[in-house]
Amino acid sequence: MEQGVVKTYDPVTGVGIVVRDTDRSEVFLRPGSLKGSVFRTLRQGQRIIFDTVDEEERSFVTSIRLGQGGY
Repeated sequence: MEQGVVKTYDPVTGVGIVVRDTDRSEVFLRPGSLKGSVFRTLRQGQRIIFDTVDEEERSFVTSIRLGQGGY
């Protein structure tokens, strides 16, 4: 489980970028990343908790949750 902040998100395409808190690296949101979460859309600067999966030399966001660790 990781924490980060939404850098960009396009609700039309479902594509975006999240910046990890730990090392400030970027993790990609792809179409369908919000499926199964409480979110319908994300906004720039929004803090989220998420899991990642590595594919094709990139990290992608999965299992998005709201808030900060411990809450």
